[in-house]
Amino acid sequence: MGIMANFFWVDQGVKIDNFQLGFDNAHDGVLDFPLTPVSDTILSFGENSNRSYSINVRPDIWLFPFIDLYGVFGFGRSNTSVEVLLFPDSPNQQSFTSVVDQGIATYGFGILAAGGVGPVWFSVDANITWNKPELLDKPTIVNVVGIRVGKSFVFKKRPQSNISVWIGTMYVTMQSKTVGAIALGDALPSDVWDKKDALVENYNNWYENEATPIQQKFADEYLTPVVDAIDQRNGESIVQYGMDKQVKQHWNGLIGLQYQINKNWQLRTEGGVIGDRKSFLLSLNYRILGFKKKAQI
Repeated sequence: MGIMANFFWVDQGVKIDNFQLGFDNAHDGVLDFPLTPVSDTILSFGENSNRSYSINVRPDIWLFPFIDLYGVFGFGRSNTSVEVLLFPDSPNQQSFTSVVDQGIATYGFGILAAGGVGPVWFSVDANITWNKPELLDKPTIVNVVGIRVGKSFVFKKRPQSNISVWIGTMYVTMQSKTVGAIALGDALPSDVWDKKDALVENYNNWYENEATPIQQKFADEYLTPVVDAIDQRNGESIVQYGMDKQVKQHWNGLIGLQYQINKNWQLRTEGGVIGDRKSFLLSLNYRILGFKKKAQI
């Protein structure tokens, strides 16, 4: 058994579909609107990305020589950049990038199976974690599977020490449904407020000259309160949102290195180098060795 301390950083693309919009304190608090689907002809998304880091501990215990169970407990920070396109097919199109930065708490568990064939070892690592961002109603569930194949090189003069190198691949998927709420002032970048007159003018042009009656009805309930809040510089209004969110690519490549200082201490690093997802892992592992029986005289 043992315990591992990890620092993990990742930068990856994100896909957003089935966006829903709601609004609190609409029309000076007279009406609140629940989450409602938004047509792609009114609002869609361009290039979106998430950059985050986490610091966690991973206690584990080997049930068998080839099966290891572990837990994951930690915290971190997530920075999500979303490119928003208003009226994407219209001459009155407006675009801006919304950046949301928030803390995250993480907990979960996993299982690792390992073995060897000749001089080569292999492992399959699967875990599930619940990640609770500050601005979301519920945790986001993330599933990760890692497959690694490597070789260890033992120091002749120090048989307790070795260096291991490996290559592998990682599969990541997340719970698609995300629901949350955010103040308008936190959701919109400063340039939107600075150029609010142009945004309001383009919105009015779209509403009066291009929007269908169905789109106008939707706009009256959900878009106009947001535009009015922007026009009045009311950043305290609360926007509710829902969406299906998923990583842009599920698979990426891995390359790693571990230095075993002795039977107790190991230092490990690993990078995600192939694919849309780029990642970096640095960890320190302490193994608690079994107790030896004293020899009888």
